[in-house]
Amino acid sequence: MKACRREPVPYTPIWLMRQAGRYMREYREVRARTTFLELCKTPSLAAEVTVTAAERLRVDAAIIFADILLILEPMGIELEFAQGEGPVIHNPVRHADDVKRLREVEDPGALSFVYEAISLTRQELKPDVPLIGFCGAPFTLASYMIEGGGSKNYVHAKKLMYDDHGAWHAMMSLIARALVKYLNAQIDAGAQAVQLFDSWVGCLGPDDYREFVLPHSRAVMQGVKTGVPVIHFGTGTGALLELMREAGGDVIGLDWRVRLDEGWQRVGHDAGVMGNLDPVTLFAETDVLRAHAKRILDQAGGRPGHVFNLGHGILPETPVNNVMALVDMVHEMSSQ
Repeated sequence: MKACRREPVPYTPIWLMRQAGRYMREYREVRARTTFLELCKTPSLAAEVTVTAAERLRVDAAIIFADILLILEPMGIELEFAQGEGPVIHNPVRHADDVKRLREVEDPGALSFVYEAISLTRQELKPDVPLIGFCGAPFTLASYMIEGGGSKNYVHAKKLMYDDHGAWHAMMSLIARALVKYLNAQIDAGAQAVQLFDSWVGCLGPDDYREFVLPHSRAVMQGVKTGVPVIHFGTGTGALLELMREAGGDVIGLDWRVRLDEGWQRVGHDAGVMGNLDPVTLFAETDVLRAHAKRILDQAGGRPGHVFNLGHGILPETPVNNVMALVDMVHEMSSQ
């Protein structure tokens, strides 16, 4: 929390995106008993995997176990997590008429299982380990809704964006309004910081980002309760960093495709940064892993406001011992 506020810290704090995941035996054991969606919607299980990961890895923050797409169901989207295929949307949004059938999320209570999981997790975590809530950013959620699942080129999403500005902005505004309610409900339940995941926004150029995305991401972050740090993260965003900072966020997440010192210079030292080790580095020998972690810490230069993380989530086959070693390395090498 101090690092998010750019206050001095005794060592660089570290947490890892997707730290509760398939690479960890304890998670696989829970997952073997239930589907992914049932795990997300069962507060006791979501809390269990959240706390287990934070305690085993000895990281400096937990992030609630959930999925960015859960908010889509109250909007009228039919969502399924198909075995081996990932998320599948059965009624994708392709035209203005489809946008009109989306529901306004007046009451975020439809996602009460997320808030209950946050409350349970907050009770079980050690008092000095903060809990991060999160959501998908408007562009990434809109792209899922339009594409119907994963995509390489985002043809359907970009076609709607280019062909029907009115429908696009109406959809993005609807999503943004829902996300403000959703994040603030997470905060009310006990989340002490929140993160926007704009995992797909790197497919856009700067001009399109400014026109079609920035106002809506800004609306979400401006709507978050005052005093709660907001982390703004995207992948493949080397061309967008200044615009992401303009959109908002107390901490800007950097992926591994930019040097941390250069990325921080570009977003401005009046913001914090999070990142930015390549997740595949966790497959390397520990001396290599240590050298890469040290390089990132050296680039941060001890400046207040750095939260160590990967440049994206932990991969499923990652050796858990290397993850634990990374946490220890960062703490040790950055200790003042």
